[in-house]
Amino acid sequence: MLILDINNLKKYYGYRHILDIKDLKVYSGDKIGLVGLNGSGKTTLLNLISKEIYPEEGTIRTTIEPFYIKQLEDSSNKEVDKEYMSKFGLKDKNEQFMSGGELTRLKIAKFLTDDRKFLLADEPTSNLDFEGINLLIEKLSKFDGSMIITSHDRDLLDKVCNKIVEIEDGKIKIYEGNYSDYKAQKELEKKTQELEYEKYIREKERLQKALIDTKQNLEKIRTTPKRMGNSEARLHKMGGQVNKKKQDNKIKAIAKRIEKLEVKDKVKELEKINLDIRGEEIFSKIVIEGKDITKAFGKKILFKNSDFQIYNKSKVGLIGDNGTGKTTLLKMILENAPNINISKKANIGYFSQNLNILDENKSIIENLLELNCLEQDARDILARFLFKRDDVYKKVSVLSGGEKVKVSLAKILLNNFNILILDEPTNYLDIYSIEAVEEALINYDGTLLFVSHDRRLIEKVADTIMVIENNKINTFQGTFNEYNNKALVNNSNDKDLLYKKAILENKLSEVIGLLSISKNDEDKEKLDLEYQKILKELNEIK
Repeated sequence: MLILDINNLKKYYGYRHILDIKDLKVYSGDKIGLVGLNGSGKTTLLNLISKEIYPEEGTIRTTIEPFYIKQLEDSSNKEVDKEYMSKFGLKDKNEQFMSGGELTRLKIAKFLTDDRKFLLADEPTSNLDFEGINLLIEKLSKFDGSMIITSHDRDLLDKVCNKIVEIEDGKIKIYEGNYSDYKAQKELEKKTQELEYEKYIREKERLQKALIDTKQNLEKIRTTPKRMGNSEARLHKMGGQVNKKKQDNKIKAIAKRIEKLEVKDKVKELEKINLDIRGEEIFSKIVIEGKDITKAFGKKILFKNSDFQIYNKSKVGLIGDNGTGKTTLLKMILENAPNINISKKANIGYFSQNLNILDENKSIIENLLELNCLEQDARDILARFLFKRDDVYKKVSVLSGGEKVKVSLAKILLNNFNILILDEPTNYLDIYSIEAVEEALINYDGTLLFVSHDRRLIEKVADTIMVIENNKINTFQGTFNEYNNKALVNNSNDKDLLYKKAILENKLSEVIGLLSISKNDEDKEKLDLEYQKILKELNEIK
């Protein structure tokens, strides 16, 4: 069944051509992940489909009215089913006083209550903790309708989506499979394009050389050799006329071949973000240490009598459920709170979720020049974040959330910091920027403490895990995967039970993946029964 049909759509903002989509069809069972750079038009497309805005040209037809989960606004005033309020931990909570994560859970609960078969979702994992993200993935994997979803959560795009639609330069390209399949196809496209470009350049250079050689031969024919008599010169000229015509025809033929040569574009490479250590080097083994740390707000205790140590040049991922005190702990470190010792040579760069290091009334370049740096240095680092030429004169107030994040990161990286503390640095970034920042953090040679709910970012970057749970701060020396495996072992005294649990969890992931790509109703029903059976066994073990 056709759910959405878009034809010859064009959308402008002023003189800027945002979208130019010739054809996009969504059928029942399509679970589409919408990807593209910040500002490429992802949210604009969702707003067009939901009829919140309208195109200048083209048609958008929907056979089912979509339910729209937005980043900033509430999606519906509909009363939520009590069962979902309970499942999402929202029972007896007043919407007026909910946190960002709780409001996101409320939007998802409203969608599930509504039971519509067409979902639009714009970054639905924003502000969710691991528990909330896992719950969302579970629900979307079992959703039997159609969806178009923008998300920077690669784990969600892998487990939920069966198609990826990429927006680039206003146009779309459709890829079958999940995000990992899309990445593999993009890599193959890139290699193919590189080979075609190299072949095109070689052929163009060969033809240009042949053209130069032929022109030089023509010049030799035109020149009468010295010490040649008049009669010989006449004969040379007569013979040369024939040869000259041949060479002229050859020049025209080569020039025509160059003109008709199919132009192949060079592969576009996004510039890498380098995190250079500019500050004074720290030689201490431990750069930040907390002893007997306690923090409470009234009767609510975040953590008590806790110790932690952050080693020089370690990369520490700070995790914990929403409301456990992760951001509070970061602020305590920055404020050098009692019982927290910091190396005297520490110069900390702090990235905060509220982006308060930016002056909204100043341009991008003016914000960076406040650091008394060279303008060329500021432009170089901004170029790595894709702010080039006149872009740097844009006022911060007109930037998108993702663009403000990039400018904040650029400003931090220009400073002379030797320790970075980052609070959700990838929020509002597109996937390409996340992967660029991720690579930069992997290669960073300084000390890093960061909070993130991006599972893959933590898996790839962190070599130490600090977790806040049960009012305690605990540190694990090892990667996120090693931490999860260790926690699993510690929570079970029965090795056979542990082994069975691991097998069941792997089976559950496999079934969720199959559910996300299955289009056959009978197969879906069987997979759903299998899912319920495995879940029941897991709950019994727990």
